Amino acid sequence: MSQFAFDVSIEEFETKVLVPSETVPVVVDFWAPWCEPCKVLKPMLEKLAEDYGGRFLLAKINSDENPEIAQHFGVRSIPTVKVLFKGELVDEFTGALPEGQIRAFLDKFALPPMAGSNLREEAATLVSEGKLEEALAKLVEASKAKPEDQAIQLDAVDVLLQLARNDEAGQLLSGEYVQEPDRANALRARLALAAGAADTGELEAKLAANENDHAVRLDLSRAYAAQSRFREAFEAALEVVIRDRGFDEGAGRKAIIQLFEALAGSEQYDDLIREFRRKMSAALN
Repeated sequence: MSQFAFDVSIEEFETKVLVPSETVPVVVDFWAPWCEPCKVLKPMLEKLAEDYGGRFLLAKINSDENPEIAQHFGVRSIPTVKVLFKGELVDEFTGALPEGQIRAFLDKFALPPMAGSNLREEAATLVSEGKLEEALAKLVEASKAKPEDQAIQLDAVDVLLQLARNDEAGQLLSGEYVQEPDRANALRARLALAAGAADTGELEAKLAANENDHAVRLDLSRAYAAQSRFREAFEAALEVVIRDRGFDEGAGRKAIIQLFEALAGSEQYDDLIREFRRKMSAALN
């Protein structure tokens, strides 16, 4: 569970919402399992809580399980979002708004960014521009400013893996990541994929000689993944599923799932994962 977003029950409301709201804005999301718009809004708010890095906290309240809290705050429909700061209700909205509107809403009351947060955002921009060495330098600086922030350390692991500096990535991943265990495990899975490095040129030549050699195609998928060429890795594994979904007890599908697990938690790959989830579903149906 994230340090910035958490579930809250009526017994925990004072300690998890009212007390923290004296020093940091607390965004309270009233939701329910049957609510379709909630399924869009809740993960978006969770993502934004991470993006804002502690400039606000997200308290998630299941209205079905905690009707007393919903009634106290006059919640008439869900999703409803209310913001508490210094113990007072300062703003609210209802419904699943687009991300841009939610960011504008949050920016009205979120705390100013800390130095480390700014550096992390700068690093993310550099990564998107392909300037990995510069991004890594920013993350090292950010980690010195906020040594307790494990998200920054995991950002650095991600960049190290993209730079194929796997030994350094492994050293960073050897510690315990209690704040973001799922993301740490996903990066460990990516590190394991990197151990499958092989000569892609040689494998491509073998495959050109025999396009139905599914074992070689899967070896090529692993080799692409080891080089962080994830789109090509997905495409090679998916081709095995398309040509022979039962090959080696569904090895193509398993390879794709392994890639999903390895890339989970890295926002830059979210679109790629969604694309190949759709493609795998279409290939299997």
